[in-house]
Amino acid sequence: MAKWINACATDDIDEEDVIRFDHEGRTFAIYRSPDDAFFCTDGLCTHEKVHLGDGLVMEHRIECPKHSGVFDYRTGEALRAPVCVNLKTYTTKVEDGRVYIEV
Repeated sequence: MAKWINACATDDIDEEDVIRFDHEGRTFAIYRSPDDAFFCTDGLCTHEKVHLGDGLVMEHRIECPKHSGVFDYRTGEALRAPVCVNLKTYTTKVEDGRVYIEV
């Protein structure tokens, strides 16, 4: 059975930005796209476990703040070295101005 976690308010994330969300010992990154959709991935870079919430978001991509590896936050796909392992993604939904993630 799916478990939905109340992660944040939609207003907590600016357009084309990311925030960090920690829950039960896990770190997530939640993104708001230019077309006002919300996405969620694991919150640590697969290369050196740096927090992606500190990364640069542009054109549906997140750049790791340490070594500039790039992921597509919609799919988790690793797009530019040094990252070569994809991020895990999570389904999101928005209800009453809140972002929920499915774990």
